[in-house]
Amino acid sequence: MMKFLLMMIFMIPLCFKKNMFWLVQMLFMSMMFMFMNSTINIMNFCNLSYMLGYDMISYGLILLSIWITSLMIMASESLYKNNFYSSLFLFNIIFLMMMLFLTFSVMNLFMFYLFFESSLIPTLMLIIGWGYQPERIQAGMYLLFYTLFASLPLLMGIFYLYKNMNYMMIYFMKFYDYNLMMLYLCLIMAFLVKMPMYFVHLWLPKAHVEAPISGSMILAAIMLKLGGYGLLRVMIILQEINLKMSFIWVVISLVGGFYISLKCFCQIDMKSMIAYSSVAHMSVVIGGIMTMNYWGYMGSYILMIGHGLCSSGMFCLSNMNYERLNSRSLFINKGMMNFMPSMSLWWFLLMSSNMAAPPSLNLMGEISLINSLISWSWLSMIMLMCISFFSAGYSLYLYSYTQHGKYNMGIYSFYTGTSREYLMLMLHWLPLNILILKIDYSMIWF
Repeated sequence: MMKFLLMMIFMIPLCFKKNMFWLVQMLFMSMMFMFMNSTINIMNFCNLSYMLGYDMISYGLILLSIWITSLMIMASESLYKNNFYSSLFLFNIIFLMMMLFLTFSVMNLFMFYLFFESSLIPTLMLIIGWGYQPERIQAGMYLLFYTLFASLPLLMGIFYLYKNMNYMMIYFMKFYDYNLMMLYLCLIMAFLVKMPMYFVHLWLPKAHVEAPISGSMILAAIMLKLGGYGLLRVMIILQEINLKMSFIWVVISLVGGFYISLKCFCQIDMKSMIAYSSVAHMSVVIGGIMTMNYWGYMGSYILMIGHGLCSSGMFCLSNMNYERLNSRSLFINKGMMNFMPSMSLWWFLLMSSNMAAPPSLNLMGEISLINSLISWSWLSMIMLMCISFFSAGYSLYLYSYTQHGKYNMGIYSFYTGTSREYLMLMLHWLPLNILILKIDYSMIWF
């Protein structure tokens, strides 16, 4: 594990050399394949070194992090062309990737908390430093306060666990089970805010709308998954009390997912709509984890990976329109099929994956989650039916509104799309739809 960390540390000097932008991107891509070829033990932690290691849950999320990081650099070509502090931007991204890598691979609970919070700093820098509107300061404050306010109780909960267990190794936590209400709330609230759960989701649309494309991609693809990863880890020691409390979280997540799906139809901002759709998908993931059965855990893990690739690709598409029109409004972004018929195909492919059409990972994840929630309670079928129907509705609404209709006469210069953009979209879509052939990896770690 340390070799990958050292590789990222040695990338840092390259940031400050001229014309190294694409070299760093290629190094991340090669690192992805090096990590993919490293050994993986299905049931236990492996590749242990210096309190670092990974199991099946960490493995998929680390792969996703490296993949999305390389695509973030590919999507941010305009920074490189305009020389808008591109060296600092690369440094920020490498630092963020190091924090994410350590968060997913560290085996000590306190170190997990430390890196979990540290990943917030480069994300905040991305939003405030490379965002578009002056409102990005407010969005950054929302992100900071929501996350930190819920994270302090998590630190107290970790200290309480250390006082009782005398160690903090995640692997050995499965031998304990706590039935304390305050400890339960302290340990899970930080992760529910990060997911985010309905009621504590207001920071997410603001952060997404004000963030640059790289910030939106990493927020949607990885930062939300930190919450799911944390929940999967701490649920091991909270099983007894979660049996009593799961009813509350499942109801909030399903009803909240339904409301958010309706709210997606009211959006006129492309990025805002994609951000709200992320909240709707993550609410189903929370419901699946809280049922605490096999299908819930499997489905939540698969949907986290699938949604990470899908939402990141959708943000890339909206950014391509923004770079050409300088607007995210659906009233201006219409009739794109007249200008970019080839891009219209990618819009359709990613929108269909977003509404869980086969053969995407989202389909497998949603089937597993529906299975787990209906086995938990038959009544959840009503809300799940509405969420699934409306997710198809707002995906097609966004596709048809942007691609069809009469184009805006205010356009005075346009280009149809570069090979870099098509490659970037293909690198989002291919793993999203090909990984379903290797779904057994996701189904055996529990």
